[in-house]
Amino acid sequence: MAPKRSQSGIKSNVIDVITLRFGLAASIALTPILAASSTQAQLSKPSGSSILISGSSTVYPFSKAAIAHFAGRAPKGVSMKAQAVGTSAGFRQFCANSIPIAAASRPINNSEISRCNANGVRFLELPVAFDAITVVVNPSNSFAKEISTAQLRTLWESKAQGKVMRWNQLNPAWPNSLLRLCGPGKDSGTYDTFNKAINGREDNSRQDYTASEDDTVLVRCVANDGNALGYFGFDYYQANRNSLRPLAVKGLRGTVVPSVSTVQASRYLPLSRPLFWYVNDQALRDNPVIRALIVSTLAQGVKVSDRAGVIPLEDSTYRLVTNKLYRNVLGSAFAGQLPVGLSIGQVLARSFDEHKKPQFR
Repeated sequence: MAPKRSQSGIKSNVIDVITLRFGLAASIALTPILAASSTQAQLSKPSGSSILISGSSTVYPFSKAAIAHFAGRAPKGVSMKAQAVGTSAGFRQFCANSIPIAAASRPINNSEISRCNANGVRFLELPVAFDAITVVVNPSNSFAKEISTAQLRTLWESKAQGKVMRWNQLNPAWPNSLLRLCGPGKDSGTYDTFNKAINGREDNSRQDYTASEDDTVLVRCVANDGNALGYFGFDYYQANRNSLRPLAVKGLRGTVVPSVSTVQASRYLPLSRPLFWYVNDQALRDNPVIRALIVSTLAQGVKVSDRAGVIPLEDSTYRLVTNKLYRNVLGSAFAGQLPVGLSIGQVLARSFDEHKKPQFR
């Protein structure tokens, strides 16, 4: 079970940055309240719909927790399900107009935007939480306490394949023992973000490792082997902390252990990142239950995040996301680029920017 977290979330100066972009806080807060009342009235209408949230395995616990939180309010005949297939696979489903909500651990990329446009899929991009890509070893490992981004690159870049195979190749003080590597597969947003942050390109990765889009497979891979090292989302470490040990990462802000506080303080860089729900605009208009699910989730975003083991936004930031929903701000604020090395404030300010380039709307 994830430890109880402070409700304070992200520091207030981050919210100040975003509030300046939206105008007066009072006008921001009013729209979600009025719109939520309208949505609640619509829920009395009968519905036989099925709602599927598909995509990132990192966001999967959040999506599951959101469904569980909303289940008691859902009308009869409505089925809701979350599934973990990887961010890229989720976007393929989403841009084919097959699912109403895609869960993503990275922003939508240019080719996916083009595919959505070709199929007439217009969407909203909603930040729902934050994550720390966590580098872990087996608890029996007594020598590795920290690792630098340079060492991670030495270990994980494509030219390391078949060559960097032992612990002492990373640090001569470490034993001459074979390494076992465990990491996300190519459909994972974690794969893309880690490789961009550490290796410079999303596709620059060795392939001779145990790979899966299912993070529970990666947890077992590390937990069952004393010489294993892996990386995946913070929520899976949180849920299995008795079987794993995180390494401090020497990165942009010194040597930092991943945690709620270090991510919220923008210290765990470059391996912290936003998590998203992408929502089909037409499905949102056609199905009031989808809107109600999202509003309910954002209204209790810190509680849902705590239940899922992910790193929450601040309550007031969830209200801003709700306002973005009701103002129907379409498109991606990231122009197909991964926000690697950005602080929380920079990520959120970009996400809430209303003046996006027209080609990405």
